[in-house]
Amino acid sequence: MLIKLTGGSIYDPTQNLHGECRDLFMRDGLIVSDPAPDTKFDAVYDLSGLIVMAGAIDIHSHIAGGNLNTARLLLPEQHRNHMARRLNHPYSTAKWSTTDIGYRYARMGYTTVVEPAMLPVNALDVHLQMADIPILDAAALAILGNDDLLLRLMRAKAGQGQINDYVAWTLNATRALGLKVINAGGANAFKSNVREFGLDDIVPDYGVSSRQILQTLQRAACELGVPHPVHVHCNNLGMPGNVDTILATMEAAQGLPMHLAHVQFYAYGNEGARGFSSAAARLLEGFKRHPNITMDVGQVLFGQTVTISGDVIAQYSRRDDASPNKWVMWDAECEGSGGVVPYRYRETSFVNTLQWAIGLELFLLAEDPERLFFTTDHPNGAPFTAYPELIRLLMDADYRRACMARMNQEALALTLLPELTREFNLSEIATMTRSAAARLLGLNDRGHLAPGAIADIAVYNPRECGGKGKTPVAFAARPQAECRAMFADAALVFKRGQLVVQDGEVVSRPTGNAQVIQPNYDHRIEHHVKNHFDRFYSLKLSNFKIDDVDFRQPDRQRFRQVAVKPGKGFGK
Repeated sequence: MLIKLTGGSIYDPTQNLHGECRDLFMRDGLIVSDPAPDTKFDAVYDLSGLIVMAGAIDIHSHIAGGNLNTARLLLPEQHRNHMARRLNHPYSTAKWSTTDIGYRYARMGYTTVVEPAMLPVNALDVHLQMADIPILDAAALAILGNDDLLLRLMRAKAGQGQINDYVAWTLNATRALGLKVINAGGANAFKSNVREFGLDDIVPDYGVSSRQILQTLQRAACELGVPHPVHVHCNNLGMPGNVDTILATMEAAQGLPMHLAHVQFYAYGNEGARGFSSAAARLLEGFKRHPNITMDVGQVLFGQTVTISGDVIAQYSRRDDASPNKWVMWDAECEGSGGVVPYRYRETSFVNTLQWAIGLELFLLAEDPERLFFTTDHPNGAPFTAYPELIRLLMDADYRRACMARMNQEALALTLLPELTREFNLSEIATMTRSAAARLLGLNDRGHLAPGAIADIAVYNPRECGGKGKTPVAFAARPQAECRAMFADAALVFKRGQLVVQDGEVVSRPTGNAQVIQPNYDHRIEHHVKNHFDRFYSLKLSNFKIDDVDFRQPDRQRFRQVAVKPGKGFGK
């Protein structure tokens, strides 16, 4: 099937297109070159006056897994039926169900999302949930760094090669796209009653530091050729003065690629009368000195949400702030632990205002949008459905000032935000949410609109105040006022060339693919892993690994293998 999209304003940073009027062509799910002049098309869409981008990519959003299910159970008031029944699909009316996640992302023009925290023992559950999310391609990052086998290997002074084999086996067995490290060693130390755990603290009984664990896993990811750098949740999340921790983590990377997650929660100083201040400028100074580092922001926005994390130390420390007053902490055998704590961010709160401002400072002060990524750490900083609000804040300085007038002025005085007048443009938004995101993940077939890319395309209609039926305005003259509503409800979204959203409504629900990486390894490691499972796990190894047989049903997603790259490790 050959489809033509004509007359749209294209924003594709990879092709240096920043609003130019170009035609696009799709055939059998791919973007193709301009065919011959006399070609007949199966469908033609006139996009005159509309904005065209590649489908958006979220590199860090908690959309599947045990923590998410626990949050659903803990907060039934947050997922009561509220949507009109759609397509007669089971559970399609449930708020924050898998169907709701797919629909809400697709309406905003998103077509690929990464679950950043898949505990290996829970991998099958994660993949089954992702397989049930319509429209979106998905991927997951496997968590290592608190698991007993890795720490035993390090305690026994195992060689880097054997650890690389274990990491590669884990990525293969769990069908992951990359590697996640959460407060390396902290969850294991928590079992020994440790309640604070820094980068150079030692895990009890194992004799290795958090820094050693992190560097060992980073080296493994590099030597195995995993495209996405090791994805790091640092120590000391949320603590005043923790900017020192994240700067030390940048240094610990030793020049190798590393991605630091939700860094707003680490941009905290300890100045001022309350001992809590913004250190965003200092964090960005370090970021500028380390071109090997990428980061996502984890922006806080106001309202009710729920925090979910494998960092049990951080979650346990904030349990008294739960709103409503209920929380869950848990421990997984031999692997890790975590917690679920509901929370409401309030505009009048000193701490919450400071968090909101720090995230915006990071966005507005950063010089390179190709290394800084657009996230709210859904749902920890805010639900992903708040992305259009965040885009408005970044694109409209007047709107930011109006919002600041309602907030805690003592907190704002400790930041640079009131002085910042920068306004993002559409090309910068496209870079953070499309082209750079795809490149960071190693997904070279998306994030751009060049021939050969998969036909994931989002089309937006700039309308004054965003209401349906309103008269389109000259977007180039004043884009800021329209951007929130425009990005909330796309005019058209195509997934692999199939129309899935029209005028903000989902019209079809194709099945997505799971993006995975399968690096090579010495299969002798499997014997070592099996012995460990037989000794210490209630789960048998045969029930741990994910096989294609688990997803043979016609409505389940398929695995798509992403190519490894040449290793960048020491001595390689």
